[in-house]
Amino acid sequence: MSKKHHSFKHYFITGLLVWLPMGITVWVLTWLVGVFDGIFLAVLQAADSLIPGMHALAEQLRGVPGLGVILVALVFLASGVFVTNIFGQWMLRQWDALMNRIPVVRSIYTSVKQVADTLFSGSGHAFSKALLVQYPRQGSWTIAFLTGQPGGVVAAHFDQPMVSVYVPTTPNPTSGFFLMMPRSDVIELDISVDDALKYIISMGVVAPPAVAKPLPEEADPNRRG
Repeated sequence: MSKKHHSFKHYFITGLLVWLPMGITVWVLTWLVGVFDGIFLAVLQAADSLIPGMHALAEQLRGVPGLGVILVALVFLASGVFVTNIFGQWMLRQWDALMNRIPVVRSIYTSVKQVADTLFSGSGHAFSKALLVQYPRQGSWTIAFLTGQPGGVVAAHFDQPMVSVYVPTTPNPTSGFFLMMPRSDVIELDISVDDALKYIISMGVVAPPAVAKPLPEEADPNRRG
């Protein structure tokens, strides 16, 4: 009986490991499609209420599956193409100036824009390196990501080089902790950010690959004198 129970448990866990990655992938994609469709439906509803005679067309467009995802993706692509020219950049500066004049919106818009520019800019340093840091206490180590260096009035209070790091939680790395640590206390890992994220999400099960170190010349047995 115990052997059958062990086999049943083994088969169940094996089947779970087969379907779990696919299920989570489908869930994430479904959530993303829902976000895009939500944006599209909100724009469609606004157009329906502002433009006379738009109701019939709006009802037809609502019934087309996947149309919201395609149109929102096309809008993002067209916006990217538009702001890469001189006129588009001028329009973007005018829009930023307008947002910065609105008291409450200014704080939210500026903060989100700075974070987005830091994360997605090709010249930024955010999440460009995986680090090994001691957290939440000395002797306890975890994976972190470099987000930059302390600046402004904060940097004036430090008497040694510091770095800003993000320590994600597991298995959900979208939440975590922002820390400022001495540069000498962090260890830069020779692994990609993707490998580090896999290590965090899997709670240490999927270890990053070991980096093969070349043999010194004098210790290389194949070296010929």
